[in-house]
Amino acid sequence: MTINSKKAGLGLFRATGIYVGAILGSGILVLPAIAAKEAGPASLLAWALLLVFCTPVAFSFAEMSRQQPDAGGIAHFVTRAYGRRASAVAGYLFYFAIPFGAPATAVIGGNYIAHAVGGGRETALLAAALLLAAAFASNAVGIRMSSGIQLVLMVLLIGLLALAVALAAPYAKAENFEPFAPHGYWAVGGVASLLFFCFAGWEAVTHIAGEFRHPERDLKRATWLTLIVVGVAYIGVVAASVAVLGPRLPGSEVPIAELLEKGLGGLAGPLTAVAAAVLTFGPINTFVAGASRLGASLASDGVLPRTLAGDAGTVPAASLAVLAGMTFLSYGAAAAGLSNMQFQIGAASACFTAVTAFGLAAGIRLLPARTAAWYGVIVAAAVMVAVLLFSGWALVVPLVLAAAALWAGRRGALAAPIPGNRPSGLPAEAAEAADAGVR
Repeated sequence: MTINSKKAGLGLFRATGIYVGAILGSGILVLPAIAAKEAGPASLLAWALLLVFCTPVAFSFAEMSRQQPDAGGIAHFVTRAYGRRASAVAGYLFYFAIPFGAPATAVIGGNYIAHAVGGGRETALLAAALLLAAAFASNAVGIRMSSGIQLVLMVLLIGLLALAVALAAPYAKAENFEPFAPHGYWAVGGVASLLFFCFAGWEAVTHIAGEFRHPERDLKRATWLTLIVVGVAYIGVVAASVAVLGPRLPGSEVPIAELLEKGLGGLAGPLTAVAAAVLTFGPINTFVAGASRLGASLASDGVLPRTLAGDAGTVPAASLAVLAGMTFLSYGAAAAGLSNMQFQIGAASACFTAVTAFGLAAGIRLLPARTAAWYGVIVAAAVMVAVLLFSGWALVVPLVLAAAALWAGRRGALAAPIPGNRPSGLPAEAAEAADAGVR
């Protein structure tokens, strides 16, 4: 995403809009049901705790960006603090998270489309496959979504969520909150790790800090506004889902559609289907754009096969093809019942959590020691590690990827980059494209 603001810079509200767009996404369309299945109404605590715990994370990135603004964001911080090998680990975590996250995101949209047209599982899988194919095809010809479209998607999502909550509120029942914790309170921790899929993206401010008109004043204000918007949207939707759908929520594949049906009847299905399709395509398209370029950069650094490297400024065809192959293999495994959407979301969430922790760990080295900002980064990093430890079996994925990156880096000795390629383990354009997506 390129922000054309050279003359006046970003004002508070436009910057907040971009920041909110990096956090809110299609995960909210299905994760309230998955969370309720794992922890019951107590899943509300997981959403609330994540919001509280993400507060120091958000302000840590804001402070790091204020002191060291750079469009490279986390890539810049990790490379400066720990070197290119550590940056390669962060690159692996992001690149190989896509084959887990993209199919799960596509299935979310597919379920809403199938619900609207009255189709079953086959319809949902077909719709998901078409969404994936469209995203890879658009990247193959070099089409990228503009920041304006991304902002429209963000506004559409907030409007849809607000409408769902407003229409469903009169149908809320207090008894739907009982029993509150049917699986015990320990389950709340496991759910929190899964739900980070909806909270990843706080590092987005690191890519746009240099574009603020008044960064010393507006960085913190934009962070506060983003926390408020995200908090109200998430807590409102989850509370309404539990209060209105009650025991039906854990088994629902389209909870937002069911909330809308309370007030709109038959119009709810088509409305949410169109919104879900757009909101699903957006993040997949943007994440694939960033990851494919990241793969080419990792190849130029010698930590992926050299055949994946491409010329700067061109479509990274080889990297894109490999990414498409892995993604459709993962999708095929899920369609055949060999994997499930919850594990895929958990694996992607664990990888994104680890990347966030990497950026915060870099801050411990880069920020002045024993200052308020330095202590804040330590707290934020500890929070991310705690969330990561609750990932369960999904934690195996980032551990294996980190080991593979270190092995590849040692084997290739992080060779000098191929001329014409960006010499960075996690290029700014890849990280920026990833954060611009609406998950």
